[in-house]
Order: sequence, then structure tokens, then C-alpha cells
Amino acid sequence: MTAGWRVVLLLLLCVEAAVLAVLEAFFLPLRLDGVILPRLGDIPFPVTIVVAVVTTPLLVQWAAGLSTRVVGAAAPLIVWFFTIFALGFLEPGGQGQFLLGDWRTLLLIAGGAMPGAVAVGAVMARNAANRPGLYETAGIQ
Repeated sequence: MTAGWRVVLLLLLCVEAAVLAVLEAFFLPLRLDGVILPRLGDIPFPVTIVVAVVTTPLLVQWAAGLSTRVVGAAAPLIVWFFTIFALGFLEPGGQGQFLLGDWRTLLLIAGGAMPGAVAVGAVMARNAANRPGLYETAGIQ
């Protein structure tokens, strides 16, 4: 695959990360209240947190297959993170209640960012293992 196609596919992964962030944020307040989902006592049903936990590391791994650089591999996670925060600050009313007003939002941010960061760490470790001598080891010298 040529470098041009890799860049195009990496940009598509970043667009996919932004779309997933928007959908996860919009469907975060889902409840089992009989409007969209069945009525089971108005219990919160934040299924998008699970979607974030699963998709952000996948996007990072797919981006790592396209780019040898850590920044390229982390690009979908960075786009996802800034999209979530942009939605939080540009919400109607502009009070920032989306980011701090509910436990589900904090779980969404943690559930998307932490597994994605672990995946970026795995990419960094794989890059360090594949290029001996390029990175200095910590500890005894």
C-alpha cells in the first residue's frame, strides 16, 4: 500500500473516531423509559460507554497498522477526545453541564480514553521492541 493511501485511510479513521464520539455523546442519556427503549423503571442505560471502551482501542490498533509513528497511531484517540470535549463546551446553553453534570459522562470519557491510552502504550512498546538501540532503557545503565 502506498503512503498516500495510508494517509487517506488514517484520515478516515479520524473521521470515524469523531463520528463515534458524537454518537456516543448523543446517545449517552438513553434510559429504559419506554420512549426509545422498553420501559423498565426509568433506569439509565449508557450502552455507549461500552461502545467507547471497545472502539477506541480498535481505532488505535488499526491506525498503528497504517502508521509507524506513535502520533499517527494515537490520532484517532486524540480526535475522539477533543470531539467529546468540544461537544461538552459547545453544548446548547454553554454551561459545561455535559462534562461535569453526570456520572455517565465521566465514565464515557474514562471508558474511551483509558483503553485507548493503553493501546497507544502497546504501540509504543512494540515500536521500542522493533527498534533496539533507538530507545534507551530506564534504570541501570
